[in-house]
Amino acid sequence: MISQNPFSRLMQFVRPHRTSYILSIVLAVSGVACGLVPYFAAAGMVNLLIGGNRIYSVYVMWCMAALGAFILKAVLMGLSTHASHKATFAVLSEIRRSLAAKLTRVSMGFLTDTPSGKLKNTMVERVEQMEVPLAHIIPEMTANLLVPVAIVIYLFTLDWRMALVSLITIPIGMLCYMAQMKEYPKKYGAVVQAGKHMSAATVEYINGIEVIKAFNQSAASYSKFTNAVRQNADLILDWMKSTQGYSALMMTIWPAVLIGVLPAGCLLYMGGGLQAPTFITVTILSLGIVGPLVAAIFLTDELSKISTIVGEIGAVMDEPDMERPAQKKEIGNIDIRLDNVKFAYKDTQVLSGVNLSIRQGTTTALVGPSGSGKSTIAKLIASYWDVDSGSISIGGVDVKELPAEQVMDLIGYVSQDNFLFNKSVRDNIRMGRPEASDSEVEAVAKASGCHEFVMSLEHGYETIVGGSGGHLSGGERQRIAIARAMMKDAPIVILDEATSYTDPENEAVIQEAVSRLTRGKTLIVIAHRLSTITNADQIAVVDCGQISAAGTHKELLEKSTLYAQMWKAHSQVKDMDEGGGYNV
Repeated sequence: MISQNPFSRLMQFVRPHRTSYILSIVLAVSGVACGLVPYFAAAGMVNLLIGGNRIYSVYVMWCMAALGAFILKAVLMGLSTHASHKATFAVLSEIRRSLAAKLTRVSMGFLTDTPSGKLKNTMVERVEQMEVPLAHIIPEMTANLLVPVAIVIYLFTLDWRMALVSLITIPIGMLCYMAQMKEYPKKYGAVVQAGKHMSAATVEYINGIEVIKAFNQSAASYSKFTNAVRQNADLILDWMKSTQGYSALMMTIWPAVLIGVLPAGCLLYMGGGLQAPTFITVTILSLGIVGPLVAAIFLTDELSKISTIVGEIGAVMDEPDMERPAQKKEIGNIDIRLDNVKFAYKDTQVLSGVNLSIRQGTTTALVGPSGSGKSTIAKLIASYWDVDSGSISIGGVDVKELPAEQVMDLIGYVSQDNFLFNKSVRDNIRMGRPEASDSEVEAVAKASGCHEFVMSLEHGYETIVGGSGGHLSGGERQRIAIARAMMKDAPIVILDEATSYTDPENEAVIQEAVSRLTRGKTLIVIAHRLSTITNADQIAVVDCGQISAAGTHKELLEKSTLYAQMWKAHSQVKDMDEGGGYNV
């Protein structure tokens, strides 16, 4: 895939709002032009004084013109800023929505490899940093360049020699600016990367605070976090040190136009080659050239930031989509079939030729040692990833030939890492079917064994569950996640160790509820307690990335050595639990 130029990519978002930006530019140019009227007024009044004009009303008129232009400049610049900000916030909104939509189209591998703090930093902080460049560069830089150019042209019509002298500090200042910018993109890029790393480390630190406290650690001793913060600070200081000297020198030289204008003007005037009115006009107007140019130069600093930020956004946008057609297809049934499925995660081969058939309306359990590939099979069926080779079909149609939305409509997925949004219990369950009524939400909650504990909460169904469901226990989060999946009423339900946090008593209740709610559906279960899947229509034993055996519980005890060993180990643990072997 060929990556787009950062500014070409940005223009895709800016183009729909170009009318507002053009209006902002016109208003900004007019505003800056009005800001130069006082210079013309001052030159005019000084020339009148030297000429001996004693008509007071003429000077009042010039003062009123300057005051009016000053007020008009404030009004025009305010209107320009309003127009540019209105367009800019719309652009930022579209960029964030595009990023969010992109994340739904990429594989879970990309999302797993990318720290959530890094993605959050890109979508929130980095996009927000584009507000100043977008809202101000387009109108203000245009105006701050056009108006001084117009003044310079006017000065050349008055006296080309004085016009050249008035520009003498600009190339010297530009040399300082070029020296400042020599290492700027590289060092600013390093600052950006360090900021992303610090953001990711901060999110990890906050999420792992319970473990950190449990092992008597602290922010100071948690080296990954402290090193990230220190590196970020060091790089920012290094970046500032490398630019501040040149910046200070540049800001000293550029405004010093009178160093050249006054001596040269005096020599020409004394030699009779320059008239006094022209000398005065050039002297005063030359003071109005540098201010807008300096403002424009400082905005180029923001251009470097835009390039870096858009490049970062582009890295996400250029991530390949999972290829899916847009048109839905008719499928006769929802039988699931895996044919010689192979899949590698990074450089590790996870599945190496999985073959499995799951009939519609049956319950299939995936069991096997940790890391054998059970969850990977479930995620591949749900199209969280694409297979490297082989195929997965639903109703005889390869899932790659089905739109992602159609596959998602067919499957309800509940994992062991149940994520709840920082909303009410009711809203979290209702996400399974947004149009569901309150009574339907409560009916599903009752059927899934949630209602009793939900009603014991302080605000019942309106209780806010906290970030990631942090106000609830692991078992409570799982039961709400199961209720949410049941609310979706998908014909295929995948439970990926969905009851791992549930105690045996509640697990029995939930298993009964799941059996009732998934009656007639295709159920795929990854269970950590073998006793809960003994009645499954089919149990597939996953070992080293392959299906080593498949059959009923009774059949596997006879023909699968691995399953028999797992069942024996499970039974011993179960007996110890029931006998109080682990109680103190």
